[in-house]
Amino acid sequence: MKQRQRRGVHPSKDITGSDGNELAGKKIVLCVTGSVAAYRAIDLARLLMRHGADVHAVMSEATASTLLHPEMMKWATGNEVVSKLTGNLEHIALADYGMSDLVIVYPCTANTIGKMVAGIDDTPVTSVLSVALGSKIPIIVAPAMHEAMYENRFIQQNVEKLHEHEGTRFIGPKIEEGKAKAAEPEQVLASAIDALAGNGPLAGRRVLVTAGSTIEYIDPIRVITNTSSGKMGIAIAKEAERMGAEVTLVYGRGTEKEPEGNNHYHVVRVDTSAQMHDAVIGELKKEEKCDIAIMAAAVADYAPASASAKKIDTRNGRLDLSLVATKKIVDDVKKASKGTFLVAFKADYGVSDALLVDKAYKKLQKCGADLVVANDIGRDGSKAGSDRNEVFIVDARKKVVHVPLGGKSEVARKLLELVSESMSKDSKTRK
Repeated sequence: MKQRQRRGVHPSKDITGSDGNELAGKKIVLCVTGSVAAYRAIDLARLLMRHGADVHAVMSEATASTLLHPEMMKWATGNEVVSKLTGNLEHIALADYGMSDLVIVYPCTANTIGKMVAGIDDTPVTSVLSVALGSKIPIIVAPAMHEAMYENRFIQQNVEKLHEHEGTRFIGPKIEEGKAKAAEPEQVLASAIDALAGNGPLAGRRVLVTAGSTIEYIDPIRVITNTSSGKMGIAIAKEAERMGAEVTLVYGRGTEKEPEGNNHYHVVRVDTSAQMHDAVIGELKKEEKCDIAIMAAAVADYAPASASAKKIDTRNGRLDLSLVATKKIVDDVKKASKGTFLVAFKADYGVSDALLVDKAYKKLQKCGADLVVANDIGRDGSKAGSDRNEVFIVDARKKVVHVPLGGKSEVARKLLELVSESMSKDSKTRK
C-alpha cells in the first residue's frame, strides 16, 4: 500500500530520509548563484533530502529570472524559495545565530566568492552569507566557472582567504574541457555529513606536520638556509585540523604566519635541522600514538662542519666553509614509530614529470614512506614561496596522482583526502 501523503507537508518531501538519516533534523540553506551549472542544485537538494535534511533554497533575482526558476527549487525542496529580501528579513531568519545548521553555496561563482571575502551583501545570497560568516554557521563552497577565470590569481587569492576562514569548507572544482566544473553532488553530500557530524575524515587521528626551512649556523649571526616559505606545510596543518585531526606542527623558519594554538593544535618552533629532528622523534615516541607524519619542511641539506663561536671578521676577505650533510629526519620516522603513516616530500628543480616521479619513488623506498609528494619548484606558478603548487603523489605501487596547479590549501586537502583513503584501505586489508 502506498503511504498516504501527510497533511500539510509538501509532496516533494516524501523522499526525506529515503537513503539515510545522517542529516535528519538538520536545516540546510542551499544558495544558488549565477552559474550555468545552477540546474545541478536541483539534484543536490534532492540528495540532501534523501539523507534526511530540510533544505531551503536562496537565489539572487538575476539567477531566478535567467537560469533557474524559483518554482523548480520549490518543487525540489518542498519549501518556499528566497529570491528577494523583504521586510520579513529572510537573511536573518535563515542565517542568524542558530537559525540553520549549514549553508551550502552550489554552484558558487567567482563573483560570489569575491563578495564573501570583501563582505559585500547586495543579493539575497550574499546577504545570507554575510550573516552566516558572522554567526559562524558552517559554510560549504563549491565553485563553478571557466578554467581561465578560476586560474586568475586574484580569484585564487580570494579562494585562499576562504580556505583560511574557520568553519568554511571549500570543495575544489573538476578541471576539464576548459571549465572548472562544480563538484559532484555526492561530494558535497559527503562534506555536509562530515561538517554536521563534527566528524571529519581525520577525526580521532593525531597528525604531525613539519613546515618551513631550517638554518645551520656559520657563526652566531650568519646561517645557511633555503627559500622555503612554510606555506605548504602550514596549509596541510590547517586542513588536517579542519578535517578533525589533532595536529602538532613542528615549524622552522618561514614567511607564513603560524596558526594560533588551540585544543586541537599545537605548535613547536625550531631553528636547526638537529632541533627539528629531536622535536619530531620526541613527538613520535610519545605514549599517545602519532597516526600520520607529514614531512613537508625543507630541512637544510648541509651544515658547516664546525661553527664559529664568535662573529667571523669579514675583513679577512675570504671564508672557506667545509660542509657536511645533515641527518635525514624522514629516514628515522618509521624507526621511531613503525605504525605511523608517513608522507615524505621530494622537491626538485627543472626536471621532467617522469624523472620527478622516479626520484620520488626511490625516496619512498629508501625511507619507507607510504606516500611521497613530489614537486618541481622551478616551474612557473609553483616556485618556492608562491601561493600555489603542482604535485605528483606517489605510493608504494608507484601509482601516481597528479594534483594540477592550484592553491596550496586545495592541494593540502586533496593530499589529506588521499591519506585518509589510503589508511582506510589498509585497515580493511588487515581485517
